[in-house]
Amino acid sequence: MTAAVCVVLLEWPAAEAAVMPLREAVFVVEQGVPLELERDAFDPVCVHALVRSEQGEVIATGRLLPDGHIGRMAVAQAWRGRGVGGAVLEALVAAARERGFAEVVLNAQITAMPFYERHGFAGFGERFMDAGIPHRAMRRSLG
Repeated sequence: MTAAVCVVLLEWPAAEAAVMPLREAVFVVEQGVPLELERDAFDPVCVHALVRSEQGEVIATGRLLPDGHIGRMAVAQAWRGRGVGGAVLEALVAAARERGFAEVVLNAQITAMPFYERHGFAGFGERFMDAGIPHRAMRRSLG
């Protein structure tokens, strides 16, 4: 677990330049997702979370869509397993709760499901492919 993690929530105009290099590194370069699938029309209407290292580098991000879905969770490879992703996830859950959602939903990569389960999410529905990667929908009640 990392020491103090400061998660900042931003609107897209302030977040875009900060979060896109990390998202492209994780999704496009590391996981092979085509850039045109990684970028979408939802970014401008989402709340974006980001965490910076002490050196100012963006090391984690995620977003909350207006319908209560969480997505685009990405943590820099060197920072995985240190609590940074969990801090982003919990900040987005808190933002959803503040907006009055009864639950949050996300589409987890199958390999990431144990991470989300540790944060109170449960899988539902069938597995499906998204950008060539197996996923399953998960939800967490905020009641």
